[in-house]
Amino acid sequence: MSNHQRLEDGMRWRIVQRLEAGQSQVQICREFNLTPSVVCNLWKQFQVIGSIERKAGQGRPRATTATEDRYLSIIARRNRDATASQLSRDLYAATGSRVSRVTVSKRLHKIGLFARRPAVCVPLTSTNRRVRLAWCREHRDWSMDQWATVLFTDESRFSLNTDSRRTFIWREPGTCYLPSNVREIDPYGGRGSMVWADIMLDGRTPLHVFERDTVTGMRYRDEILEPYVRLFRGAVGPEFILMNDNARPLRALLVDEFLESENIRRMDWSATSPDLNPIEHVWDALGRANATRNPPPRTIQEMKTALLNEWDQLPQEMINCLISSMKSRCKACISAREDHTPY
Repeated sequence: MSNHQRLEDGMRWRIVQRLEAGQSQVQICREFNLTPSVVCNLWKQFQVIGSIERKAGQGRPRATTATEDRYLSIIARRNRDATASQLSRDLYAATGSRVSRVTVSKRLHKIGLFARRPAVCVPLTSTNRRVRLAWCREHRDWSMDQWATVLFTDESRFSLNTDSRRTFIWREPGTCYLPSNVREIDPYGGRGSMVWADIMLDGRTPLHVFERDTVTGMRYRDEILEPYVRLFRGAVGPEFILMNDNARPLRALLVDEFLESENIRRMDWSATSPDLNPIEHVWDALGRANATRNPPPRTIQEMKTALLNEWDQLPQEMINCLISSMKSRCKACISAREDHTPY
């Protein structure tokens, strides 16, 4: 125990009474788990001034009162997106007390509120949650041999004006997935490029960059299905399964006709479920690698070149690990739904 620890007045009197009764300081240190200097200084203070009360502090006075601390706690919980500077201004407007953002952070830390990045999810309706749950229950017992026949496909748009997501909220430890701490977002816009890729266990296609951002059913058939998916279908065999989402161009009539003519089976997919698709994590890794390039891409052509280079350098072991985790991903979704968390 540090000699700077503040003892309660009741304990301080008990220690003095035992010292007056003849008990040694060593015995008291062992009994109360104190360092010898604490007991020695307390005994000297009592002998000199006849009191055990602590001396008044000589430091700076406290910047906030207990009432102001409670006010900070209330407004931080009501507006979890507020920064420490905003909370400082709110406190000044309400009470007239001017404190720094560092003081605000210290007060919130003391009551268990810390600035953390919020959990992010896509908006889900009750129908989305019901369908997601049914899909996960259907596929949670799939073996690795079954997942090895699935080709996961998806598109992603990379923007020059990337969202750094340096946004924080005030929350208590262990409350990451409470509804009040989760933020629903939609993809952001800006100048960028649309890319497409397909991954599966021990394989992937080259990264395809669309020359124009608009993807139609015809372009999807001519630029993705014919040159890439058909070849994987021939290599895997009749067990081959194509996984794509429910975007309108991917469900066009000419796409269905092409898949039927090539005897390609398509997996039923739950709408608004990017977290279940392992290729989404590949996009995240690709975006992080592209964002750390020095110097960063400044034009569309530079970004296309950078994306192609980074795609070739992504390790296949990472893709295999993501696909291997599909069973645990399904179980996590089921568990989160049963716990009523916004997974």
